[in-house]
Amino acid sequence: MSAAWIQAREPRRTGPSTVIVDTSPDAIARHLEDAAHYPGGHADGVARPRTEADVASLVTSATRVLPVGAQSSVTGGATPSGGLVLSTERLRSIQESGQSRVRVEAGVPLDVLQKMLSADGRWYAPVPTFTGAFAGGVVATNAAGAATFKYGPTRPWVDGLTVVLACGCVIDVNRGEQVARDREPFHLRCIHGDRLVPRATYQLPDVPKCSAGYFAAPDLDLIDLFIGSEGTLGVIVDATFRVMAARPPLALALVPVPTERAGLALVDDLRAASRATWQSGDAQGLDVAAIEHLDRRCLEVLREDGAGAKQAITVPDAAALVLIVQLELAAGTTAARAYEDVASAFAAADGGPALARFCRLLRHHGVFDHTELAMPGDERRAAQFLAFREAAPTGVNRRVGDAKRAVDPRIEKTAADMIVPFPRFADMMSIYRAGYERRGLDYAIWGHISDGNVHPNVIPRSFADVEAGRDAILEFGRAVTRLGGSPLAEHGVGRSAIKQALLRQLYGDRAIDEMQAIKRALDPDWKLSPGVLFPVER
Repeated sequence: MSAAWIQAREPRRTGPSTVIVDTSPDAIARHLEDAAHYPGGHADGVARPRTEADVASLVTSATRVLPVGAQSSVTGGATPSGGLVLSTERLRSIQESGQSRVRVEAGVPLDVLQKMLSADGRWYAPVPTFTGAFAGGVVATNAAGAATFKYGPTRPWVDGLTVVLACGCVIDVNRGEQVARDREPFHLRCIHGDRLVPRATYQLPDVPKCSAGYFAAPDLDLIDLFIGSEGTLGVIVDATFRVMAARPPLALALVPVPTERAGLALVDDLRAASRATWQSGDAQGLDVAAIEHLDRRCLEVLREDGAGAKQAITVPDAAALVLIVQLELAAGTTAARAYEDVASAFAAADGGPALARFCRLLRHHGVFDHTELAMPGDERRAAQFLAFREAAPTGVNRRVGDAKRAVDPRIEKTAADMIVPFPRFADMMSIYRAGYERRGLDYAIWGHISDGNVHPNVIPRSFADVEAGRDAILEFGRAVTRLGGSPLAEHGVGRSAIKQALLRQLYGDRAIDEMQAIKRALDPDWKLSPGVLFPVER
């Protein structure tokens, strides 16, 4: 059989199905909104299957199905628009698959997975910012986060999937086993007949994060078609993840920087030094996993909200931005040893342990004196640094909510999630500022600067600001695409009208037609996640 064939099977049944569709108003109400607070959520009922057979039974009997996990989507992708909500919260099994792999059902939260792995000296590296996200959800959105700079997004860490198709049949997809060459179609064989699944011909941007519709490549591994498909091609029942040995000791640095130009120069040097370490394998080399970024307006929001005082963090008033650096150290580095490394940092001109090299680089950039370090094992201080970072989006989102209640109920979060190759990052930031300021908008920008991925957010004072912000985001999307980036980096597309417009803007009408042809081949009745990715079901 050609590698382009997909052999589906009937679901494994371990006993009679006991799944119940709960139509009570209270049960439905708990699932009508995701983290995007997308309006208008409604559903006919909620089901919580425990087995793949339960999932298959639900999918075949329903006319519209929205699979959801933790409902942490910020795109409306986990907000129902009628039909059945299929919650994966009871799919919670974790099975060992060798020391370097683990098989988890779709409803396993990543923080639960991490605790299980850490007890055995292992960890799952590409965890997104929200660790309560479910395994199935992060696969469905190809989730990424702060540490994508070093570890990449979800995609390369997925070695296997079990997927229930819209017809109720099941496919077991293992990386490398079903690959369609030279853009040939996949051939799906199941009890309902043979089908051809066409291939897309568009080219994805060459950036480390891209959650923008269906994956495409000349030689396409079937597993990659489902990763990032946002539940529109099948329901993920379980995933096999690659895992690593225990995480190295971690130091966090909170670095106030006087100008954006100075900050970018520092980030550029940290990126280059880390890549050199990875290439050389130097156990003492500078090894940065992630760098977070808060701009001047974020810092103003944090001061207004008292976040610095709450977290015992003082940032100089003159700082234009703050960087939070995650620095991985040599195995066995203790807090005492880390303090010794810092104390001896300037006794030599080069070389030495990673922390010494890091401190010298900070001094070279003139920011060492205002930097604070959280040493390995100081979980409390590290948590305060991260809470300080998270207080920026929390503060902006609260201001959006306040304006919605006090000014105009139509006001909503208006933000972008874009990425460019890092050499074009300064250009992207200039485009953001010029676009917002030309429209007279208040805004704040934060995110994952080590990837070239940040989130420009409007702080609205009126619904007109929201409308102007949407226009600005479409303008930004065109500019980011010209810079070789993606206007849809890590959050996906979901039901957001503006993100669906960005998807079409990125690839063009022909590409959307190709995506819909793939959707139609695997889901001819358009029952899975209707309204997600595409505004109109065809």
